[in-house]
Amino acid sequence: MKKTNVARILDGLKITYELREYKVDENDLSAESVALKIGRPLREVFKTLVACGDKNGVLLACIPGGAELDLKALATLSGNKKVEMVPLKDVQKLTGYIRGGVSPLGTKKQYHVYVDESMMLWEKISISAGVRGCQILIAPNDLLTAVNGTLCQISREMASE
Repeated sequence: MKKTNVARILDGLKITYELREYKVDENDLSAESVALKIGRPLREVFKTLVACGDKNGVLLACIPGGAELDLKALATLSGNKKVEMVPLKDVQKLTGYIRGGVSPLGTKKQYHVYVDESMMLWEKISISAGVRGCQILIAPNDLLTAVNGTLCQISREMASE
């Protein structure tokens, strides 16, 4: 696989990582599917969500694959009264990435990144390499450094159906 922009950014920062490729199913871009395909526990596969605050604009949130974003907590932490998810149709325009390939690194503009503190429980976590079908395994501290992120509690377990 050729290097993604995210991999080049990490190379430039002299941060160690591992690329993991997987076969993409356009009908299932879920974190659960990615975790199975790369052989990692779901709790270690982090998804990057694009949100927008009413005061501070666009921001990124990295949370475990099996969790949901706590919008109220994110609003409080980011100095907003209210935070909403960005409509899917706007994600590529804002980040340069398509759904299933959004990474907290290498976005069109530099956005503030909020990373769920549960990331620190693991030796390595997985994030998108910036394209569908490729993940980057990286040490949590290295990711925080690379994105200049804020470590905080912004996720909660998904409600059972």
